[in-house]
Amino acid sequence: MLCGAAGFLGSHLADRLLADGDRVTGIDNLATGSPANLATANSHPHFRFIEADVSLPWTWARDLDKPDLIAHFASPASPVHYGREPLATMAVNALGAMHGVELARATGARLLFASTSEIYGDPLEHPQPETYWGNVNPIGERACYDESKRYAEAYVTSAVRTLGIDARIARIFNTYGPRMQPGDGRVIPNFCMAALRGEPLIVYGDGRQTRSFCYVADLVEGVVRLAKREALTGKIVNIGNPDEFTVIDLARMISQIAGRPLEIVNAALPPDDPRRRRPAIALARKLLGWEPQVTLRDGLPATLEYFRLAAGLPGVLASRRSIVATAE
Repeated sequence: MLCGAAGFLGSHLADRLLADGDRVTGIDNLATGSPANLATANSHPHFRFIEADVSLPWTWARDLDKPDLIAHFASPASPVHYGREPLATMAVNALGAMHGVELARATGARLLFASTSEIYGDPLEHPQPETYWGNVNPIGERACYDESKRYAEAYVTSAVRTLGIDARIARIFNTYGPRMQPGDGRVIPNFCMAALRGEPLIVYGDGRQTRSFCYVADLVEGVVRLAKREALTGKIVNIGNPDEFTVIDLARMISQIAGRPLEIVNAALPPDDPRRRRPAIALARKLLGWEPQVTLRDGLPATLEYFRLAAGLPGVLASRRSIVATAE
């Protein structure tokens, strides 16, 4: 059972699980997900889609075949989306996690909760290991997302200790690739769309804040290993690419790949925007034998080409390169 199946990450995870021979029931209320993301999954005989809100009780789920895995990926993930619907975002993370725990206890299914690097806030420790508790503003504009993910982590880990369920948590760092929404407000979609249209790239602050970007195929590989490996009950694992780039470096790279010089315009930083973000992935290497394989320079051309096609813009990127679809 995959909650948030029509989203960016959820749809890629659905495709991967189906390719592995699994049966997948996808759940999504389509608040931020897109039916178009499920085009591949919907053509597969082992995929079933249910339009539902997982912040509501999952009584309908008990009529389905007993799941082996419940993967909770249902949440707005961009500041634009959770800024528009802060209460719904808190509900899908907090109540969705609670309902997922209830179903896992009732059915004996394994639960995988998709958390986020945002639980670290504007970190005072760099890079961020799983042992770091974070530096989060609990009442800021981003709190609806940050704090509801933190609450969900607390609920899931408490359920592991008290109910004995098998649950794991993936702390997902910045991920990019095809199926991102062009207008979701995150830096890679913003820069890609501006570059394709020949518009200035808007850099918030001085552009020296850093991010680490993981290509979606790499991310999915890490998530699948965390979901399927035995003896990982209660584990919380960072999944992300430790290669660190400033935002201004990213802007220049996208300009180069798009094949056109672009003006860079500075704007004021959004509230609570983290200055540095980079995962420590020693635990993922140890427990999962996982680390990312696709570099940012290799992953961006395919992402740019996706946005070009999605926007119906003419031409083909001269610098487009093929990349490994899944990490080995």
